[in-house]
Amino acid sequence: MSEKNIKMGQFIARGVCRHLKQYNFSCLEEFVPIKGSRVDIIAIGPRGEIWIIECKSSPADYNQDQKWEKYLPFCDRYFWAVPQNFPTNILPAKDGLMIADQYDAEIVRYGQEYKISPQKRKVITTKIARNASDRLRLLLDPSVSKRYSID
Repeated sequence: MSEKNIKMGQFIARGVCRHLKQYNFSCLEEFVPIKGSRVDIIAIGPRGEIWIIECKSSPADYNQDQKWEKYLPFCDRYFWAVPQNFPTNILPAKDGLMIADQYDAEIVRYGQEYKISPQKRKVITTKIARNASDRLRLLLDPSVSKRYSID
């Protein structure tokens, strides 16, 4: 992926996270639900609902992504977030869709609802909380990474 696409993906993620905060969702970027896979954004809503949002900057970026279906068991809703000029007809219609830029986003459709089992929800929520806590600790005490392994 080009540096331009990486930057665009980061801008899209920022806009999505800003938008979801309006609905009282807390977002974590670059989350690893299972080894070997990384979601762009995982968000937890006020009632504990879990959404995964994949940010795609271009059709080429979307076409090279082969792992996204592995994420479905880890969320209640799955969304694609893309820029305004993205050809949305290439995205699966059963998934949610957001149009985003670096400042904000708009939910165009919600898509299919999945239900995570209570046991899996607890595991995922705990992993999100621990990951977010470790990131905050690293921000507050950068030397912690030299003493301890932080995933």
